[in-house]
Amino acid sequence: MHSRRVGALAGAVISLSALISSAHGEEPAWKYKVDVWSVPFDTKSATRQMEYVPLAKADKKYDICASFPHMKDSYWLAADYGMIQEARRQGVKLQIVEAGGYTELNRQISQIEDCVSAGAQAVIIGAITSDGLNNLIADVKKKGVKVVDTINGVSSKDIDAKSIISWELVGKTIGQFLAAKHPKGGPTVEVGWFPGPAGAGFVEDATRGFQAGVKDSAVKVVEVKYGDTGKEVQTKLIEDTLQAHPEIKYIAGSAVAAEAAIPIVRARGLDSNVGILSYYFTPGMRQGIERGQVLAAASDSTVMQGRMAVDQAVRILEGKDFMKHIGPSILVITKDNIGSQEMTALLAPDNFSPVFQTQ
Repeated sequence: MHSRRVGALAGAVISLSALISSAHGEEPAWKYKVDVWSVPFDTKSATRQMEYVPLAKADKKYDICASFPHMKDSYWLAADYGMIQEARRQGVKLQIVEAGGYTELNRQISQIEDCVSAGAQAVIIGAITSDGLNNLIADVKKKGVKVVDTINGVSSKDIDAKSIISWELVGKTIGQFLAAKHPKGGPTVEVGWFPGPAGAGFVEDATRGFQAGVKDSAVKVVEVKYGDTGKEVQTKLIEDTLQAHPEIKYIAGSAVAAEAAIPIVRARGLDSNVGILSYYFTPGMRQGIERGQVLAAASDSTVMQGRMAVDQAVRILEGKDFMKHIGPSILVITKDNIGSQEMTALLAPDNFSPVFQTQ
C-alpha cells in the first residue's frame, strides 16, 4: 500500500506555504506534507501522511550541533540551507561540522565529541555509516544530550527522533519508474547502477530498493558499482562499465553519477540511446531534466528534512510533543512536472554558500 501511494504522489506538488504571518521582518513558519511511521525507527512499518507544523519560535537560545559527512556537493548544501534557515527562524544557536568525506568516520566521531564537550544540548547527525556511530550515540545519550538522526540513517535505537525518508523506498520508487517503461515480457534493457560509497546506510538501502523496484520487469541490472560521491570517481566507474557493457540503455544511481554520465554519454554519441536517472535531486539534476539530458530524479525534499530535524531537536529540548519518525513524501521529478515543483523545499538557492553557524 505504501509503494502505491508514493507512486501516486510521484508527479504531485507538495507546496511550502506560510502558516504564521511574518512579524518584525522574521521569516514566517511553514508546513509540509510528511510520511509518519507507525512504529518509529522501523522503516518497514506502515506510514500515514500528515502535515508537519513547526514551532513558531524556540523558548530559549538552545545550543545545537549538526554533523555532516561532507559539504562537497549541492545535496548537503541543501541540508545546510534548511537547518540554518530554521535555526535562524526559531532563534537557536546552530553549529554545523563536516567530516570531509565518507572515509572519515573517526573524524566525524571526534567532531561530535567536540560539539558535546563544547556544550551542545542536542546533536543532529547525518551519519557516514549506519552502524559506526552507535557507541558514540550511546555515550552521548548518557550525558543527557538529545540526538536526531537525519538523511543517511543510523541503526542505533538510542536516538530520540528521525527526520529521514526510507532510502530503500526511494530506490524502489525510481526502480518502479523505470520498470513501468519496460514491463515484463518486453525486450530486455540493461542498466548500470552507481549508488555511491559502499557501507553507507543510504547507499545499501537505495540499492536494495532499486533492485526490488525493477524485479519482474524487462530491466536487467548488469553492474552495481560502488564509489565515493566525487565526480572523478564516478566518471571512471561509468566509463569502465560502458566499456564492459556496450549495450547498456540506462545509467542510474547517485546525482553525482548522473551528472558525470551526461558528458560521457554525449561524447560517445549515445544521447538518444542511453537514459540517465538519479535517486536524489540536486541543481545538476534540475538542469539536466530541464535540458532533456536526465530522464528522472527522485527527491526527498532535502531542505525540509533539515528544517524538520532542527524543529524536532527544539521540541525535544523543550519537552513538547514531537513526531519521532518522519520524512517528506517522495517525489519523482521529470520534464513533465518539474515546472510545478516548489524548489525552495528541495534545493538551496543558487546564490547560497555554505554556512557553518548561526549568530
